[in-house]
Parts: sequence; structure tokens; C-alpha cells
Amino acid sequence: MSDKHLPYPPMPQLADGERVQRARDIFERLKTRRSCRDFTDAPVPREIIEYAIRAAGTAPNGANHQPWHFVAVSSPETKRAIRKAAEAEERKFYGADGDKPKASQEWLGALDPIGTDAAKPFLETAPWLIVCFAQRTGGIEEDGKTQNYYVNESVGLACGMLIATLHEAGLATLTHTPSPMGFLRDICGRPTHEKPLMIVVAGHPADGATVPAHALKKKKLEQIASWL
Repeated sequence: MSDKHLPYPPMPQLADGERVQRARDIFERLKTRRSCRDFTDAPVPREIIEYAIRAAGTAPNGANHQPWHFVAVSSPETKRAIRKAAEAEERKFYGADGDKPKASQEWLGALDPIGTDAAKPFLETAPWLIVCFAQRTGGIEEDGKTQNYYVNESVGLACGMLIATLHEAGLATLTHTPSPMGFLRDICGRPTHEKPLMIVVAGHPADGATVPAHALKKKKLEQIASWL
């Protein structure tokens, strides 16, 4: 064995039935995840967010360059600044100020069953905003120059693991992607070679929070999988 490689870590010795049960159990828990747009301001321990980001940092990625950075925001002032800037972009998107919407009528029609609009109070109410950045360059040493690879794919995988960990910890989440998002780089003080990819909102759902019925419609296994 090359001295540049280590043995593969041991996997649990399970019978097939036990493996199936574990897969079923995690599916049953993850299928209860729903996007939440109405949060309380009840505090959430920083340690939960830390472990969720640690979990995200274990995601598979191009050349092990780990091309991500997560800015965990709990400061009321910073959250307020993010909300103000995000809502300014959202008003343009929806045409909320009487101007022609940036979004096409087809796009707005697709969003109509979800019931979203330009108001994003959750950005200020929820205890945590995790701003996820994709690093175009930097490498594992984060020198800002080394080329990174499969950046969006890598960060997307990391964000999925981040959300799954937060859900497992009993928190509600929401992915928010205002467009354009360059203001997040400025507010969070990140370098120009980083691209904001999304905001993950995390906290406890407010009493009376609802989920659009449309969001409960999930494609069947036969639609999302093929077996060759």
C-alpha cells in the first residue's frame, strides 16, 4: 500500500435486514423535513450550528479542495442588513414596486402555489442565518489562487448535509436564494473569489406556521429512479 493512502475506515458489520432498516429509518426522518417561512426568535445553541457546519465540511468534493465557507450569522444588526438588501432584490424580482418583474410570468406562476412574495421577515426573526459561499479558487490551503474543481456540485452536496444535520437536530430550515446575491459577500466581509450560493435559515417554527399543500406533492420512486 502506498504511504500516501490509508486503510478505508471500518464500516459497521450489519446484516442486510439491518442495513435496510437503517436506510428506512433515515428516510422516514428526512421525509418530514419541510421548508419553514415562519420562525420564532427562540435561541438555538451555537454548538448545534457548529456541528452542522462540521458535518457539511465532510461532504465529498472536487480534489478535496473543500471549496466552501459558511458564515453563521446571529447578530441582529447583520441579519437586519441582510433582510433589507434581500428584500430590495426580491421587490425587483416580483415587481412589488410597480415596475416590470424581473421574473417571467411562467416563473411567478410556478411560485404562486408556494405563496411567496417580496417580504422576507424570517431573515431577521430566525436565530441563525448560515450564508453558504462557494470558493472558485483557493485550494485546501485557501491561498485564493489555486483552481478549485466541481465547485457548485461540491458546495451543493455540503449544503444538503448541512440541512440534513439541522433537521436531525430538530430544527426547521429554509433555503433562500435572492438574486443577485453579491450583497451577501459585502455584508459578510468575504473575498471576491467567493460566490454566495444560498442562505440556510435555521431555528424553531413559530406557532401556527404552515406548509403549502403543494410542497407535500413528491414524485414517486418510479419517477425519480431507473433500474438498469
